[in-house]
Amino acid sequence: MILDAGIKERIRSRALALGFDAVGFAPASSSGQGAYLQQWLEMGRHGEMQWMARNAEKRKAVAGLMPEAHSIVVVGINCNAAEPPENAGTVSGLVARYARFEDYHRVIENKLKQLSQILREEAGETTVSRWYVDTGPVLERDLARRAGLGWQGKSTVLISREFGTWLLLGELLTSAEIPPDEPAKNHCGQCTRCMDACPTNAIIGEYQLDARRCIAYLTIELKGAIPTEFRRAIGDRVFGCDDCLAVCPWNRFAKAASSFRQNQRQDLSRLGLIEIMGMGEEAFLEKFARTPVKRLGLRRLKRNAAVVLGNVGGARDLEILKKVAGECDELVAEHARWAIAEIKARSAS
Repeated sequence: MILDAGIKERIRSRALALGFDAVGFAPASSSGQGAYLQQWLEMGRHGEMQWMARNAEKRKAVAGLMPEAHSIVVVGINCNAAEPPENAGTVSGLVARYARFEDYHRVIENKLKQLSQILREEAGETTVSRWYVDTGPVLERDLARRAGLGWQGKSTVLISREFGTWLLLGELLTSAEIPPDEPAKNHCGQCTRCMDACPTNAIIGEYQLDARRCIAYLTIELKGAIPTEFRRAIGDRVFGCDDCLAVCPWNRFAKAASSFRQNQRQDLSRLGLIEIMGMGEEAFLEKFARTPVKRLGLRRLKRNAAVVLGNVGGARDLEILKKVAGECDELVAEHARWAIAEIKARSAS
């Protein structure tokens, strides 16, 4: 039985009261993006993200995840935080905006658990639900579009009229039949600012992203060496990249993070590179536990820090780089040697 509009709006209101900033409802039908996903995978644009290919069929149809699902509640949390100032007197690396908070997976999952109980109260005790936050095999941005939260811009990120490019998403698949919201319309028009802003030209066409060129992929998802052709373009970004998000003109309407602000970590906005290069496993876990940076691991964080030092470091940083080049494993050592060569070349010129 389809729930009436009054119950639907009560569910939305109670979800917002949990601390979600956006809530929408979509039917649990097959995604219209299945063909695009398959083509993207066949072209190898997912790089080393093999989990995308393994779960491709599940991503195309929610029925494969939960056959009894009738509706999907799509939620968003606003992670819009002010850009940090440079750390005076220390060389540092910039962290993507979403990672300046405690791990959003944990925050959103806890709220979705509470929302599943709300659905049982509002739709009936026999209601069953299953939730996902980023890691589940769902096409979350397409679901968000279908639920009216926003549209996929030319960079493929979700754009909200109310929150710009700064929504973190979660999905609750449910057996409850909830009237769907109107899908969001695309409002990108002729704008190409996101495409023009990408430092590595990863947005190879409108609505076409080659993840293998993306700085977020290179600094977070890539397990091995960062290709030398992209290292200078990484600049001072030590974890992720916000360039295509930050230039979106819809951000002029974006509100600052509210409920999620309590999870913000000021010490994560910019990371001291010398501290990272001298860090041991215990110190790494102590600083980055319960944050998105933890999943990167110390080894790859040092790899990234070495690249950033190669781009923004000076002669004073050569000592630590030489130490790392002689003591760390080959992945980190090779990036440290590259950094040393870059700093020396700058000094000579």
